Amino acid sequence: MKRYIKEYLPYAVLIILIILVKVFVMTPVRVRGVSMNNTLKDKDIMLLDKISYRFNEIKRFDIVVIRWSDEEIIKRVIGLPGDEIQYKDNKLYVNGRLVEENFKKIEAAELEEYNTLTIGNKKVPKDCYFVLGDNRPRSADSRIIGFVKKKDIVGKAVFTIFPFNRWGAKN
Repeated sequence: MKRYIKEYLPYAVLIILIILVKVFVMTPVRVRGVSMNNTLKDKDIMLLDKISYRFNEIKRFDIVVIRWSDEEIIKRVIGLPGDEIQYKDNKLYVNGRLVEENFKKIEAAELEEYNTLTIGNKKVPKDCYFVLGDNRPRSADSRIIGFVKKKDIVGKAVFTIFPFNRWGAKN
């Protein structure tokens, strides 16, 4: 009996450690849909950091995974608690200041449709965030689902691991 314990105990400990890391620290997450094009593509697999927001604040432009309905969605944080958000003429204003967005993707054919999307002054409530997809015309985000509560943010999507030609940190 001692021989079996001595032989199999390291494997059991390793399996328990892997499960704990996956549940509490880092886990893979799959991008579903085109709402984050071109930063992230449909079916990309990323590493989700589940622990850093326990010690650090969520920052503007972080890419986060949100628990919404019965699924997890990936969006970009645009508005922080207390911010006033406005979208006008295809431009983002935070607290009255124009914010440069180099990551958003809008196809020429969608530009006219997108220009009609406006967000009047919205103040982000305490413990909530305003999130948008980078592919604004094709994203179900805070314009539709409303503000996202901090407790619904699962973690930060930090690194694409598959496909290998898209390997690397995303921001």
